[in-house]
Amino acid sequence: MTVKQIRAFLAVAQSLSFAVACERLHLSQSALSLTIKALEEGLGGRLFTRNTRNVALTAEGESLLPLARRLIADWDNAEDELRQRFTLQRGRVTLAAMPSFAGNLLPPILKTFRARYPKVNVTVNDVINEQVLEMVRDRQVELGVAFEPTQSSSLQFTPLYIDRFVAVVPFDSPLADLSDIDWQTLLKEPFITLQRPSTVRVMLEEHLQARGMKLPVEFESHQLATVGRMVASGLGVSAVPALCAGQMRELGARCITLRDPVVERAIGVLTTGQELSAAAQALFDILKAENLGQQLSL
Repeated sequence: MTVKQIRAFLAVAQSLSFAVACERLHLSQSALSLTIKALEEGLGGRLFTRNTRNVALTAEGESLLPLARRLIADWDNAEDELRQRFTLQRGRVTLAAMPSFAGNLLPPILKTFRARYPKVNVTVNDVINEQVLEMVRDRQVELGVAFEPTQSSSLQFTPLYIDRFVAVVPFDSPLADLSDIDWQTLLKEPFITLQRPSTVRVMLEEHLQARGMKLPVEFESHQLATVGRMVASGLGVSAVPALCAGQMRELGARCITLRDPVVERAIGVLTTGQELSAAAQALFDILKAENLGQQLSL
């Protein structure tokens, strides 16, 4: 059975008139008769009894009628839902983002998205950088926001901006009065950082090791918020991506420009490279349109 055949059957069954059904369907009498004939041949028997004056449903036609109504209702509902999804009148998009991005730059982006597409729901998974890559790779989410992966990654990366690491020190530390600081000076203090295998931790260690320096780690945590509170409490210093600067200040720490060496890495959107849903594409376009680099300031 085709949708066209079922619609033709319903038009005749509800009006019990081929002439009325022809007008409703905008078909000729011969085209409608051929459609009904093809449906009956496909099913193996007659659905209507008809003569020059009357049309009536057979027993099999009577049993098909409620089924046909449900089939067409389901089809129309599915068609309407897909049309609304394509026009972004409804839908859902799933996103994974590292917490430093999800808690700082993402909320205003989602506000812009919601203003444009109020009927589209967004699910945000704020997970560590490594899990962002994994969730995109396994297609648990359509979009991911994370540091640029290694060249061996199978994922497609679209850069948004370059993030630079900044120093984080207690507000009452003598270092807090500096406008910038070099790594040699910062590393004289007890260092607080994220635990391995955090990408932030690995990046810092790789950059410093290449220059003969080592992190004097005395405190470790899984969360940047905890690192910020430890620094604010005077337990030591740290270095975090600049996008976390506002969060660090809210926690009571001070951020300072960090140099010698400058540690930076691209942050962007990760996809599998396959075509995105209409909702995911719309969010992707907003992410690319935002000038995120301008929002990173100390």
